[in-house]
Amino acid sequence: MKKVGIALIIIGIIVTIFSGIALQREETVVEVGDVEITREDDKELTWPRWVGIAMIGGGVVVFLFGSRKGAK
Repeated sequence: MKKVGIALIIIGIIVTIFSGIALQREETVVEVGDVEITREDDKELTWPRWVGIAMIGGGVVVFLFGSRKGAK
């Protein structure tokens, strides 16, 4: 479980630093013979910073408490 916790912490740090990614998609609008007209769509996928912070917190909890087997 410690590996999962470390992975969550690392992904959480990345998500916190980068608050979004830009996506670019090229779409064919018209195609007549050898002539092709295309259009580019720019979209941005964003998420709030609290998502990354929550992932870091969850990763810390999993890292610290996830490997306790039968602790009473």
